Amino acid sequence: MTTDGLGTAAAVGGGALLVVGDVITDVVARHRGPLAAGTDTAAAIRTVPGGAGANVACWAARRAGTEVRLLGRVGVDAAAWHERELAACGVRPRLVVDAEAPTGTVICLVDTGEAAERTFLTDSGAALRLGPDDWSDALLDGVTYLHLSGYLLFSEPSRRLVAVALESARARGVRVSLDPASAGFLREMGPDRFLSLIEGVDVLLPSRDEACLLTGLPDVADAAAKLSRHVPLVVAKQGADGALMARSGTVYAHVPAVAATPRDTTGAGDAFTGAFLAALLAGAAPEYAAAEGCRAGALAVERVGGRPPASG
Repeated sequence: MTTDGLGTAAAVGGGALLVVGDVITDVVARHRGPLAAGTDTAAAIRTVPGGAGANVACWAARRAGTEVRLLGRVGVDAAAWHERELAACGVRPRLVVDAEAPTGTVICLVDTGEAAERTFLTDSGAALRLGPDDWSDALLDGVTYLHLSGYLLFSEPSRRLVAVALESARARGVRVSLDPASAGFLREMGPDRFLSLIEGVDVLLPSRDEACLLTGLPDVADAAAKLSRHVPLVVAKQGADGALMARSGTVYAHVPAVAATPRDTTGAGDAFTGAFLAALLAGAAPEYAAAEGCRAGALAVERVGGRPPASG
């Protein structure tokens, strides 16, 4: 036995992880220096599978013995490709195929300078049409943890799905985690509305910017502490500065980052979240799980795209 993020007993190796979230086609354009407005900018361009929810599922499945399932919505145009790519990562996909909307696409502009900063142009397409009719309580059969992508909160159908999934999870005693996903979308929604929509979530995994935006506090430690009065466990991801763990209004641990030379920071937070949840599922204490997350994040930034390297 060990303890989970809530400080209660949890059996080692029990149950599956169900991820509900976005499945996206990423077009990654790696350039150096400022974009040249009105003319050409040389770039290395690749099309890769992505989506915050799908990436989390793939990084979680990378841990041996972890059963990971994914519910998402895609268009007819790329459904078969995404299903193959997810299965190749060890994920059991349940993809709802949308006959009207195309698969969501994100153009990732990645500056190949030292910081490898990225900018996203997002067309969510079918991803945000995932709704309550796509949910079934049977999806939680054998599930110990449910993870929700924060992108689900940025459309009305997906918000209703979140409410249904949270109610179902509470009825079954399934623990729920959520990653806020996007500071830009959070700013449009407003912190108060966001926090009201995630009532009942057990673990919140914001980035530094998201934590500060949700609380209005400039210091990430103060922000994490404040958020942990709303959510039992807060894990604030800080990139090269590691992660902060907070509960009951107090930051109780700082987990250092793993050194890495970044090529593309796309999906680094998803890698952290996936590895963190897989370790929790295996019975690890939250601090150890966060260390696993930092290791995965370091591996992710040294790769192009948001998915883990192929096994074997």
